[in-house]
Amino acid sequence: MEVVGLLCLAVVVLSWGFLWFGDYSERMESKEQAGLLGAGNRTLLVIAHPDDEAMFFAPTVLGLTRLRRRVSLLCFSAGNYYNQGEIRKKELVQSCDVLGIPPSSVMIIDNRDFPDDPRMQWDTQHVASVLLQHIERNGINLVVTFDAGGVSGHSNHVALYAAVRTLHSEGKLPKGCSVLTLQSVNVLRKYISLLDLPLSLLHTRDVLFVLTSKEVAQAKRAMSCHHSQLLWFRRLYVLFSRYMRINSLNFL
Repeated sequence: MEVVGLLCLAVVVLSWGFLWFGDYSERMESKEQAGLLGAGNRTLLVIAHPDDEAMFFAPTVLGLTRLRRRVSLLCFSAGNYYNQGEIRKKELVQSCDVLGIPPSSVMIIDNRDFPDDPRMQWDTQHVASVLLQHIERNGINLVVTFDAGGVSGHSNHVALYAAVRTLHSEGKLPKGCSVLTLQSVNVLRKYISLLDLPLSLLHTRDVLFVLTSKEVAQAKRAMSCHHSQLLWFRRLYVLFSRYMRINSLNFL
């Protein structure tokens, strides 16, 4: 019993230490990461479904806001897999507002070319073409989206990575436009919340955003806007997922 008690105490102490580090890192990261992200001020977050912005990218959005960067959002579907598209579009706008992205900076694509369906493969060239038009039209300096693993492996997430990878490798992105992709991690790391911070520090190559306690509450408020999606397992996700507090990102 004494061993169990000591282990519990160690976990509590480590957790509080990581919480303190998260608050401290907010003060330390600004100069370093602002330099890494370049001089431009227009960032585009590219997601596949309403709720991706809160479930996966909240630390990035809030971290970029902390660095005084303007963030806009492009969502490639209305999330209509269960015929809830109209509801989910409204939820997305509400969530973005909580995260600091105004409605005027939220663009939702709602057509048959990009269905919310993990069994459907979106055409890479079509996604790339639509994305490039949006980047050029809005003078985007930094694109943020999923990596090859798509965090959850969802084919729609992976399609966004394939498209931006194509634009990057073919040299079609405007001069000065960079791409950051959100690092996918294994299932164990995904669900240990802030306890993943030491591993994140070790394995992040380029940019790491760690939310303060106040910002975590803000991220949770954003996720709570997605009422239609808050089934029991997503409520557990909000409690335990590292992506509600930590984002590791790498440049292409």
